[in-house]
This record gives sequence, C-alpha cells and structure tokens, in this order.
Amino acid sequence: MLNIEPTAEHKVPFDLSDEQPKTHADSVAIAVNTVDFIEQLDGCIDYDNKSLEQAGKLITGTEKAATPKTVSVSSEAKAASVLVKRFDFQAFSDQLQARNFITNKLITLADHGDPKVELKALELLGKHSDIGLFTERSEITIHHTTSSSLESSIKERIKRLMNADVTDIKPNMLAELDELDEIEAQKELETEEESKKDAE
Repeated sequence: MLNIEPTAEHKVPFDLSDEQPKTHADSVAIAVNTVDFIEQLDGCIDYDNKSLEQAGKLITGTEKAATPKTVSVSSEAKAASVLVKRFDFQAFSDQLQARNFITNKLITLADHGDPKVELKALELLGKHSDIGLFTERSEITIHHTTSSSLESSIKERIKRLMNADVTDIKPNMLAELDELDEIEAQKELETEEESKKDAE
C-alpha cells in the first residue's frame, strides 16, 4: 500500500471542508433530499410535534438565520420533508382541471344531507360562470356617430337647456372682444401711473 500525505508544497487539489448552503431554500432542500435518500436505503427517521413545529418555522422563515445553516437534527429534517411534500406541489396542471375539480366537489356537497351545506353549494354552483343562474348582468350599448352629428346634437341640447337660440361667434365679434381687452389693459396702466404719481 502506498500512503501519500499532503505537504505544504503538494496540497490537496480540492477543498475538503463541508459545503454550506448558499440560501435558506437550499438548506431546506438539502435536508429534504437527505431524508429521501435515507428512506430509499430503507432507513427510518421518526419525528414528533416539536420537530414539526420547528421545521414549520424553518420553512416559513420565522426563525431564518442571517446566514443559511444546515439542518443538523434528523427529526427536524424528516418533519421538513413531510411539510414540503404535503404543501409544496402543484395541485392542478391547468385552470380547466381546477374548474372541474371545484365543480365536481360542489355537486358532491349539494347532496351532503345538511341543508346549510347543500344550500351554500347550490348557491356557488348557480354563480358558476358556465351556469350563470345568479349572475347580475349589465348591458352597455355604444352608438357610433360622426363628429358633425355629435356637434349638432350638443348644440341642440344646449338650446333646450338655455331655452334660447345659439349663434356661432363671428370674426367681427372676436375683434370686439379683443378691443375690450385692450381698453381694460389701458385703464390698468393709467391707474398704475396715477398711483406712482401720488406716491411721489
């Protein structure tokens, strides 16, 4: 047998220290995978309610450490495995499968025997979008009109509201309005000049 010892000159080519998980999810996954591997080798790990509670805190992150740590207690690792397998899976592959499951469950509950349960199940079945028995519907009607007909209908409505004739503003009326604005501006300048003279 040939015994080779590492020296300062010839070091071990890889790191032999334990690899630490990089994230909190990694530490849970490592624990679950380890338990699965032990069970494949016909090993058995027991857990109690305390371990289940501790694993629940570990998974939900209520006792999450600043740096991820390995799960060193075997019963907690087993409890974490049980929790992950029970809750972390996709129940339905698509919406149609979920819809069918819920509908079939409601049909089963509609023949439950308890009138309260049956009434609620029938109510929910009636609200089902495919059945639509208790659905409230509101209809919206959209009328498409041209801009000219819309303009004339608005003018007509304004006439009725004012109970008077509506006339368009002509260019000469706009000129008169501009003159009035100029007169008001001139008056303001004159009052400012008078106030300056009084102040002197």
